[in-house]
Amino acid sequence: MDKADWRLSRNPEKYLKGITLTRKPWHQSRPDWDHDHCEFCWAEIAGPEIANALHEGWTTPDEYRWICDTCFRDFQRDFQWIIVEADPD
Repeated sequence: MDKADWRLSRNPEKYLKGITLTRKPWHQSRPDWDHDHCEFCWAEIAGPEIANALHEGWTTPDEYRWICDTCFRDFQRDFQWIIVEADPD
């Protein structure tokens, strides 16, 4: 992991190392909430009503933290995430 990578400036390893993630489409999981951001690059992740946002990503079971596909690929090995398949709807 390149510690000089600007996406690591907020020390995400403190709260993201070894967490469980599932890839899924974004949906409103809290009242009055219309989007989330990638924990690393701050890319917007939202539903289809926000056209320029990403519409899917990797999220924690409580859907509080989201990670975009690019940052997931870049940091998956170093952060040792536990990957869980999404429940079929």
